[in-house]
Amino acid sequence: METTDFNKKLNYALILSVITIIYNTLEGLVSTFFGASDETLALFGFGVDSFVEVLSGIGIAHMIFRMKRSEIKERDRFEITALRITGSALYILTIGLIVGAGIAILNKSEPETTVVGIIIAVISILTMYFLYREKLKVGEKLQSQPIISDAKCTKTCFYLSFILLISSGIYEIWHIPYIDAIGSLGIAWYAFKEGREAFQNAKSKSLSCASNCC
Repeated sequence: METTDFNKKLNYALILSVITIIYNTLEGLVSTFFGASDETLALFGFGVDSFVEVLSGIGIAHMIFRMKRSEIKERDRFEITALRITGSALYILTIGLIVGAGIAILNKSEPETTVVGIIIAVISILTMYFLYREKLKVGEKLQSQPIISDAKCTKTCFYLSFILLISSGIYEIWHIPYIDAIGSLGIAWYAFKEGREAFQNAKSKSLSCASNCC
């Protein structure tokens, strides 16, 4: 691949990374606000996960900046620290969602409404699908495992959006008890999985990821 073409694709990868950071920040702010005000644990947990994904996105953006300067063979200290912070935050989120779901079930708490959760989930599904396809495409063209793995992380966010959509939709239509708590447990499972993978990748330091998410 010519140097000019390589740099153009790296710049596009960086733009996608910045879009991911900005989108997840906005999504996190809106989701946590309405999750708290409407008392929907699934939406609140989804929002906190969005903030954690911002940390991961910053690590990827930093890696792309390094790739623009020279060839890289392993993660640097900043990227490893970002992975460890991301993993810790995801583990804390997992525990918080499990405890919150237990309390909600014991107290028979139900959301006031899950309409906002439905809207955010639909927007997130469309956005994450676009980002996943574009990241995967540019990662394959650059033959960059970190960018391909970041695309797979975005695909995980795509799945989380479906969990939010299903739990929010079912509750809003049929008002089935505990469905919001069950949805939050689904988010907790993915948060735990992502957290474990973040620590594994931080430990290995390698840019070739055996897991689906870098």
